[in-house]
Amino acid sequence: MADLPNCPNCGSEYTYEDGPSFVCPECAHEWAKDGTDDSDNVIKDSNGNILQDGDTVTVIKDLKIKGSSSVVKVGTKVKNIRLVDGDHDIDCKIDGIGAMKLKSQFVKKV
Repeated sequence: MADLPNCPNCGSEYTYEDGPSFVCPECAHEWAKDGTDDSDNVIKDSNGNILQDGDTVTVIKDLKIKGSSSVVKVGTKVKNIRLVDGDHDIDCKIDGIGAMKLKSQFVKKV
């Protein structure tokens, strides 16, 4: 068996090759064989699809709005998102609510 590197994310020794990259089956981290790692710049939705500025997403869970009694309901479609750095990585405007920041783990790409 070939000597494959341990996962840089979780340290697992069970990595495998998948085309031009290595994959960790325990934490699903992928990185390039040549050592370059762009995963810090990639924002993915709840299903693992890569998000980009201008995408349309759907909320997958009722989200309470802090400091308000309003709720963003499941299935709310959010158009023209903007990706930002930080804990809440999506800036958007939701009809009827206004400007919001969302976490990518609570949306799926349409």
